[in-house]
Amino acid sequence: MKAWVVSNRALKSIDAEMPQPNEDELLVRVLVSGVCRTDLHVCEGDLPIHKESVVPGHEVVGEVVQKGVNVTTFNERDRVGIPWLRHTCGSCRFCLSGRENLCPNSLYTGWDADGGYAEYATVPADYAYALPMGYSDKELAPLLCAGIIGYRALKRTGLADQGGRLGIYGFGGSAHLTIQIALARGCKVHVMTRDLAAQRLALELGASSATGAFEHPPEPLDAAILFAPVGELVPVAMRALDRGGILSIAGIHLSDIPSLNYEGELFYEREVRSVTANTREDGREFFEFIGKHRISTTTTPYPLSDAPRALSDLKAGRFAGAAVLIPD
Repeated sequence: MKAWVVSNRALKSIDAEMPQPNEDELLVRVLVSGVCRTDLHVCEGDLPIHKESVVPGHEVVGEVVQKGVNVTTFNERDRVGIPWLRHTCGSCRFCLSGRENLCPNSLYTGWDADGGYAEYATVPADYAYALPMGYSDKELAPLLCAGIIGYRALKRTGLADQGGRLGIYGFGGSAHLTIQIALARGCKVHVMTRDLAAQRLALELGASSATGAFEHPPEPLDAAILFAPVGELVPVAMRALDRGGILSIAGIHLSDIPSLNYEGELFYEREVRSVTANTREDGREFFEFIGKHRISTTTTPYPLSDAPRALSDLKAGRFAGAAVLIPD
């Protein structure tokens, strides 16, 4: 099968052997694989690879073609999603307290194990998602990381169920999904991003305002989410928060954060919170929500053979929304 692997901080095209599922796994024919900024971090070495010549990609929509003997939850020809989170130990204090995203023995698709930049992939059945009806494969792919992570980042702000004034910094694949969830839950949203096309998209989706990344929103924020991997925006966002406001940082990689001024940026019980992966329950909640509240995904398709260009365009900000790879 055709696949891409990470070698010497670059993508390399290879002819790979067909993966074989173990007794608890599914073998999936890849229909669409989303292109995530985490893939870019893995390919460029910001996140050193955990598996030599790993196949990246963790936003995979596919069709089950074979299942292990112990699998009872899916059948052949089912449409399933392969996400970032691939394994947790189930026995540590984090797993036992409902915080499996913090499991020190966790493993991840496209980093610890081969992912979706290929024609076929495997996934442990317990970590695959059943996907809602009413969405195309291209629409669903970005939801498997960008959507779920955005949902968890919104939960971390404390506004997920109560509404409020939310700021979003950066407006790429995850942000353009999260804004729709936030609006559906009663939030008023202000978007700060350098890209003019992304500003227009934010307004089209319902943002109350859209300005430059370092500009001040038109009113104090109850919470904010930082999607751009730019540490310099942390103090900017903190200054925009009202008393008791929370900044949720959604990325797995962030450039260095400048020093914070306690009185101007942290006092009045303003908080900074990171987001680390997600739990499977986050994913199930998210897919249940979008099954009832339809959200739009803005995607730019690329053939699988053009994966390096898709990553290059992502890095350069040449498209709004998310890129997806489709097998040739």
